[in-house]
Amino acid sequence: MTLTSSRAGSARRLSGAGQGRAGLAFVAGYAILLVAFGVLPIGYAVYFAFTDAGGTFTGFSNFISTAQDFRFVDAVGHVALYLLFWLVSLVVFVVGLALLLHRLSSAPASKVLRFLYYIPGALAGAASVLVWLFMLDPTVSPVSSLLGMLGFDTFGAVIAPGNLPVLFTAIAFWTGAGGWIVVMYGALNNIPQDVLEAARIDGAGAWHTAWHVQIPMLRKWIVYMVILAFAGGAQLFVEPQLLSLASVGVAGRDYSLNQLTYDFAFQMNNINGAAAVSMELLVVSAAAAGIFVARSGFFDAD
Repeated sequence: MTLTSSRAGSARRLSGAGQGRAGLAFVAGYAILLVAFGVLPIGYAVYFAFTDAGGTFTGFSNFISTAQDFRFVDAVGHVALYLLFWLVSLVVFVVGLALLLHRLSSAPASKVLRFLYYIPGALAGAASVLVWLFMLDPTVSPVSSLLGMLGFDTFGAVIAPGNLPVLFTAIAFWTGAGGWIVVMYGALNNIPQDVLEAARIDGAGAWHTAWHVQIPMLRKWIVYMVILAFAGGAQLFVEPQLLSLASVGVAGRDYSLNQLTYDFAFQMNNINGAAAVSMELLVVSAAAAGIFVARSGFFDAD
């Protein structure tokens, strides 16, 4: 009996060791890529942000000089307004559409809708913007009559500076919301049916069930979506850059902070200033993520 127990214990230890090595092997690939394309570039940017072209330590002078650039404050305002529109629309419409899909889960239309929502996400960001450039040009757009009804007769009128936050929000939502709808739909399917049945027995309708049961149980997924959407939205670049090229400068090439960083680095040959702005974006995104996590109890046990 003792020999058998000893052999069983040895087998369990060997099995555990094998699983541990397998886990390390899986993690190793990600860790290598994280260091190569995440940690090292950040360290490189930190070095440039606090030094000058000759490698001399300059403290916060790069941060101060870039903040004093006449385009900096406007770029911050543009990104902040875009983030407001983007995050609000993402939370409201993604959660709402996911709840609608969940209500229709037994209908054949549910599978079709999930597929249609996900199709735009298959397009790369640049390709998505090019599709929208075609759609927003009244001379070639298939919805030119709708644009005319809204008072937009020329491409320049459509992409007027006051319209850009809404346009960029629409482009970002069309491209990225589909994947999040599928994620939220999957999270809704993980809510125990006993909980939903109890709400129904208590007399809760669809609205009360969604507001008091389903949305609270989606809280961590919503926070996770907001964190990633904030980080991605703060780095707005592709949409305004391509729009600037297509409009021959009607939409400026310094609309967003990432565009300003690009201009510092490749037009003004100011790599140090570009690194400083990049570090500011990193710090703001990390701080926002920390606030979202701390205030939402993201890591609290349910």
